[in-house]
Amino acid sequence: MTDPGPIPPRFERFEGAEGLSLAADILGDDDRPTVLLAHGGGQTRHAWGGAALALALRGWRAVSLDQRGHGDSDRSPDGRYLIGHFGADLRAVARQLDRPVAVGASLGGIASLIAEGESPEPVLRAVVLVDITPRVRPEGAARVVEFMKAHVETGFGSLEEAADAVAAYLPNRRRPRDLSGLRKNLREGADGRWYWHWDPAFVTDVRDRQEDRDPERLEACARVLARRRTPTLLVRGGSSDLVTETEARAFLDLVPHARFVDVSGAGHMVAGDRNDAFNTAVIRFLRDLP
Repeated sequence: MTDPGPIPPRFERFEGAEGLSLAADILGDDDRPTVLLAHGGGQTRHAWGGAALALALRGWRAVSLDQRGHGDSDRSPDGRYLIGHFGADLRAVARQLDRPVAVGASLGGIASLIAEGESPEPVLRAVVLVDITPRVRPEGAARVVEFMKAHVETGFGSLEEAADAVAAYLPNRRRPRDLSGLRKNLREGADGRWYWHWDPAFVTDVRDRQEDRDPERLEACARVLARRRTPTLLVRGGSSDLVTETEARAFLDLVPHARFVDVSGAGHMVAGDRNDAFNTAVIRFLRDLP
């Protein structure tokens, strides 16, 4: 297939739960089957740039969503961000898109599980979970939270300083020379410093957080995927410290019909670490959908 070069996305808004306005970029014609891309915690819709383009070039409509409190979507009016809220948002958007395939990374995967697993009727055509399962390694999850909390109040003095922090967190990934992609995940404050483009309450408000991240609740949602025979793919980063082979196999025991791909050389940020391998795995799965 000839590469037509960059395709400018169309910006659109969807209504989430509680009337929140959720921002999205769309690539591909509206009459194509839809893939709804849901990013991880602390990311924005721009994390899916490469994947969205690959999908659009292969006949899909890719909808990259900013989840509540992230990017250009509304922040929660009460400053609380529980997995039920994210799941309700994704379910509301899915209904507006008429049963899309959901591809969810980390938090986006949790939202996808909740959206389908706690809905009385199917709202998703298929589910792709990216390095997330009902049970994860606590040490890996703590590392993610520690990174997100580290600069949430103080921000960064420059884009270069932010890039240094990301490089320290992801030492196996090459530090980019062009920081324009990183800039999309930051906003410049009135004080001239750069802050992550998400609501600080997402990590600073910990009320009900332990009870909220209940593995048994997510396992119950996984059993719904199994009962409905919802086409399911689990994509694990081969070097992930959040989802090891143990957690992956436990999920496959819950959803025996699910497919599994282990992406070597990738950590928790699978699409960012090995975008080509990630795209290949997802597109192969999509091609086989009924």
